[in-house]
Amino acid sequence: MAGERTELLKHSLTERILVLDGAMGTMVHRLHLTEEDARGKRFAKHTKDVKNFVDVLCLTQPDAIREIHREYFAAGADIVETNTFGSSRAGVDEFLMSEHVRELNLAAARLAREAADEFTKLTPHQPRFVAGSIGPTNRQLSIAGKVDDPGHRNATYDEMVDSYYEQVAALVDGGVDLLLPETAFDSLVFKACLFAIEKYFDDHGVRIPVLASFTIFPGGRTLSMQTVEACWNSISHIPLLGVGLNCSLGPDMMRAHVEELSQIAPVLVSCHPNAGLPNEFGGFDESPEMMAKTLGEFAANGWLNIVGGCCGTTPAHIAAIGDAVRQHKPRQVPTIEPLTRLSGTEALTIRPESNFIMIGERTNITGSKAFMRLIKGNQYEQAVAVARSQVENGANVLDVNMDEALIDGVAAMTRFMNLIAAEPEVTRVPVMVDSSKWEVIEAGLKCSQGKGIANSISLKEGEAKFLQQAKLLRRYGAAVVVMAFDEEGQAVTVEDKVRICQRAYKLLTETVGFPATDIIFDPNILTVATGIEEHNKYAINFIEAARLIKQLCPGAKISGGVSNISFSFRGNNVVREAMHSAFLYHAIRAGLDMGIVNAGQLAVYEEIPKELLERVEDVLFDRRPDATERLVQFAETVKGQAGAATGPDLTWRQGTVQERLAHALIKGLDEFVVEDVEEARQSYATCLNIIEGPLMAGMSVVGDLFGEGKMFLPQVVKSARVMKKAVAYLLPFMEEEKLKSGEAHQPRGKLLLAP
Repeated sequence: MAGERTELLKHSLTERILVLDGAMGTMVHRLHLTEEDARGKRFAKHTKDVKNFVDVLCLTQPDAIREIHREYFAAGADIVETNTFGSSRAGVDEFLMSEHVRELNLAAARLAREAADEFTKLTPHQPRFVAGSIGPTNRQLSIAGKVDDPGHRNATYDEMVDSYYEQVAALVDGGVDLLLPETAFDSLVFKACLFAIEKYFDDHGVRIPVLASFTIFPGGRTLSMQTVEACWNSISHIPLLGVGLNCSLGPDMMRAHVEELSQIAPVLVSCHPNAGLPNEFGGFDESPEMMAKTLGEFAANGWLNIVGGCCGTTPAHIAAIGDAVRQHKPRQVPTIEPLTRLSGTEALTIRPESNFIMIGERTNITGSKAFMRLIKGNQYEQAVAVARSQVENGANVLDVNMDEALIDGVAAMTRFMNLIAAEPEVTRVPVMVDSSKWEVIEAGLKCSQGKGIANSISLKEGEAKFLQQAKLLRRYGAAVVVMAFDEEGQAVTVEDKVRICQRAYKLLTETVGFPATDIIFDPNILTVATGIEEHNKYAINFIEAARLIKQLCPGAKISGGVSNISFSFRGNNVVREAMHSAFLYHAIRAGLDMGIVNAGQLAVYEEIPKELLERVEDVLFDRRPDATERLVQFAETVKGQAGAATGPDLTWRQGTVQERLAHALIKGLDEFVVEDVEEARQSYATCLNIIEGPLMAGMSVVGDLFGEGKMFLPQVVKSARVMKKAVAYLLPFMEEEKLKSGEAHQPRGKLLLAP
């Protein structure tokens, strides 16, 4: 029977825009029930007031709840929600009713089911459906539970999963037609709910449609600061019937956000807003006619498949909304280009034309002794500052690794992830949870509201474990790094790298259902110039393997730990930075999409001294038998010299002012730019000449190098900062020049725009 109703629901959605009911709380408020009414005989001696817990009325005033459902159906609603918004264990805890969770949900589902079946018999041409309402509770996982402790949470991910699982089980057993997690304002709690739903479906071999709806606040973000697109990316791994926006804003303020969601989601779209923003008395002012007009426009624009009302809406609102959308066809679900889509609080989409994605490595204990000392010393505030600097220096993704023998990896990962969630600059980018321990990877994912990356899994322990972990990662909603490693060991040759990646690709896409765009292969960047002959082709092997994997595994991405290539020269920043830059220049052309690298420690390929570049590339491409020996000899001549991370060589200060400005822009050095701009001002007729002359000439070089892949985004960002500082210094002088020339007093032209 449930399967038949599912097919009937899906068929109805192809024919018309379905109408959801309005607010249960608003209708209950109109009943003017007392505390005694709410308690009924059943809870007359309950130790906690329950008047504000409207869900309890399913047990104490069932006729009233059934009648509210009937009123909404009579007003034209196709779907009513069960009166279970707060009936999860986490939701009922404040009312001391945890032992009644299953009973509450079963009773609510039964009341809504009875009303739906009654009206379906009356109007067979308009079948009626029941949505199991699942609210967000008062628990947060992305937001601190204490003002003075940004790492504190008032619940854990596992607790929220268990709480929702219990509610889902009762709703499904009660006969709902679909599940409706709604009013989500913390995307990590939202993900925990969806995780519980998928777990229940898998455990019991059943599946009913799921409509997921989140709420946004003025400014177009969730309470946990995610944009609409970022939130969609976070939950897009779930096979949803639809996604929507509800509550919070009135319909008119939702306009741009509903339109955006309708364009990016390849599923149905719903909208059930409040009757405007709450007024000073806690009421809602939008009339049925006002809401119907706006939502009718949404329908006319082709944005909606399901529409209804939230706080402040009544059967009169639903009747008006139904009349307004009835004449319009349901939204056509768009085909969305398959791309790698990640998110922190903001979305990150990796397109074919995207620049190389920098994964910041300094929050990795295995790659940074300084970071390790901070974590081991419990200096988390300073450790968070390291994360902040990585993002400020241009990291697109943040790699977090807590693998150290003397550290509790799960505890350290959990605390650090919770702390950076309170840092707006850091949390806007996706996180790569990096560990060789599965339990640490899970701990990190349980703290990430965005769509991040799990690094890594492999076939090292066989297919069964690989598939088990991959299925869980899919449920967590993470993209995955797959190491080129199988039961026979780490892949070294081109043939082995390609063979293992092809095997993993087939398992992930065909058995697990992983989108190819969420698969990231790491074919092992191994150290060259070790003095061991068989290591000489490691760089060539990676580059050639990357090229073949991209051809044979369409949609997948390639990543790697870039610093591994130069490990033989640890301590010599000049050589290491040159090796990283040269390796990236060639590997990116072969298909390398992203890499773990210190975003603030890269040489500009074009600026690497020719002798050093020649010797580095001799090593990378194994061009001569003495390549390693020659690079080691050269390394001795620059040992102890500063690299990009510790400051530039100041010999460039001997050039002309034009050369100095160009160098500062290309290198991203702002220390002397004001001094040099002032010197240029003494010899140029106007400040505009300086901007259009040496400054733009320098930025033109930057643009060319970026386009050729010889500079990377973090370096371009530094160049832009130098340009901004130079122009800011010139602006007051430009205003003076305008005054002297009389230009400031000339009337501005007018522009007329007409339809």
